[in-house]
Amino acid sequence: MEVVTMAEEGREGGFEAAKRKMSLKRCEICNTEEAKYRCPRCMKYSCSLVCVKQHKTTYNCNGVREKTAFVSINQFSDLNLLSDYRFLEDVGRMADRAARDGASHRRRTNKFVNFLRNRARRYNIHLKTLPIGFTKRRENSTFFNKKEKKFYWHLKLIFPHSHAKFTEKRVPDDKPLCDVLKYYIDPLESDPVICQRLKIYTVSPPSDIQILMKVEITPHSTSRYEELDASKGLLDNLRGKTVIEYPSLHVVLKKFKTDMAVLGYIENKDAEKLSQDLVEESSSEEEGEIRDSS
Repeated sequence: MEVVTMAEEGREGGFEAAKRKMSLKRCEICNTEEAKYRCPRCMKYSCSLVCVKQHKTTYNCNGVREKTAFVSINQFSDLNLLSDYRFLEDVGRMADRAARDGASHRRRTNKFVNFLRNRARRYNIHLKTLPIGFTKRRENSTFFNKKEKKFYWHLKLIFPHSHAKFTEKRVPDDKPLCDVLKYYIDPLESDPVICQRLKIYTVSPPSDIQILMKVEITPHSTSRYEELDASKGLLDNLRGKTVIEYPSLHVVLKKFKTDMAVLGYIENKDAEKLSQDLVEESSSEEEGEIRDSS
């Protein structure tokens, strides 16, 4: 004999009531079909997956419910109470995980910073640190594992064409950069919300994606960048380069023109221009052109 509790009956009744209420609404995207879905963040009604994706693009919505959004006492329901309770549970879990994490409690003393710099110098990486109080110094989580003899880097990824920034922690120095980017721009392995936000990257072929790193110390007044090899890890890419606290990588698309001056590209253009000028000069001299030497 199946026993149904009052709590289960209440949940089923509430679900049916919400379903009937939603069926009375029209899709706010196409305005033709009955609503089947409701966005947890902006509360827009939609009828299909196509309308759901279109609403995310139109309203710049990521579809993730804002757990700390204000709810008035008149609209506060049992679902809001349950949501707050689960949110507090998640906060408690994160606090407990942070308390158990030994790496996050490492003291950022001068001894620790000097150890990181010396280790980086052995790999021909010029690691420079900022004084205490700077944001990059405070958020840097880079550390060196003595047992594995490996750096675990704090990494910032910047996608300028989508106006998005993401932070990766504990990136092994031997992990290829293409594998790091899979979570963001790979159509099959990336998070759906991030994939939607970086859609311009996900629809582009891998050969069109370029990873650039700013040259930190340069005598020129303009900012210059170096292209990194996506098939190699940070250890190989950072050799001979200067890093301030942690690397910040700019992921750009070659088909879009940017104001970033890439070192290798600029040098090749200058070399081609110089050779072209020499050819023109020699040809004009053969034609008997007399140049004014004054």
